[in-house]
Amino acid sequence: MKSETAKQHQNQSSSDISCGLITLSDSRKSEKLDLSGKYIAEEIESRYSLKSRIIIPDEKEDLMNAIENMVCENIDVILTNGGTGLSNRDITVETVESLFEKKIDGFGELFRAKSFEEIGSAALLSRATAGVYKKTLIFSMPGSPNAVKTALPIIIDELPHFVHHVKK
Repeated sequence: MKSETAKQHQNQSSSDISCGLITLSDSRKSEKLDLSGKYIAEEIESRYSLKSRIIIPDEKEDLMNAIENMVCENIDVILTNGGTGLSNRDITVETVESLFEKKIDGFGELFRAKSFEEIGSAALLSRATAGVYKKTLIFSMPGSPNAVKTALPIIIDELPHFVHHVKK
């Protein structure tokens, strides 16, 4: 159930949202192999504009450069998938959170709650996160197709509302 204020803000928001997608993977090097990225891209393109889609290795500098490039392109929302786990190569969370001017705690909390309903306590392994950097929203999701299918519905309908607030 949405509040009247939330409805009012949504009515004032534009659905002309530009998005960028960054897949972090040491193994998936092509869009054809990137099933999670493909799902995200299809969902974004059905409602908004996907301006950029790239696949990079799990390297901090590559991720920082990709984010900076997308921010310079005036992309409203950056979605990352992959690199949110607990292995040594998983650098997404530490990298993006070091950039955040504001963190959106609720995204990770809701994602883990929904994941717990689906997969049980293994949901604790996910460190999905979100925040704002230079008036750009960044949502970082795990790399598995099931995880992005859990995460995307949490945010996709609210993107105009989020962008409306961030751009104020």
